[in-house]
Amino acid sequence: MAAWLLWLIAGLILISAEVLSGDLWLLMIGLGAFGGAAAAGVTDDLVVSTIVFAVASIALVGGLRPLLKRRLLATTGHKTNTQALIGAKATVVAPVDEHQGRVKIGGEIWSARAHSPDDRLAETGTPVIVMEISGATAIVAPEP
Repeated sequence: MAAWLLWLIAGLILISAEVLSGDLWLLMIGLGAFGGAAAAGVTDDLVVSTIVFAVASIALVGGLRPLLKRRLLATTGHKTNTQALIGAKATVVAPVDEHQGRVKIGGEIWSARAHSPDDRLAETGTPVIVMEISGATAIVAPEP
């Protein structure tokens, strides 16, 4: 079987598998395989087509993927990681002041600090709002 056809089949399989992952990795590598197929169509040298595949895949993963991810997340308004916790409701588990405390956010216990130095959320069970995340510490304010 011709090398270009193998690269083409590999690219199609990777791009098809992207439907299951949705993280754009397999799409970029599949497009790199299309580059390998194009190189194999021009020259029968397996080394050249492998180098084209590697360079194209690295360039696509490092260059195009971050742009696409940023654009995709911006259009959906989907927040990830700690950004998704900002604005979430939490419950005080241990008294919270400007230096320390503990809150429960979505079933997980987080270390916490008060958003304002004047806030002292001493009662367990007090509802609070996550204002920001600083490292592994939730900065919280009393619920309005």
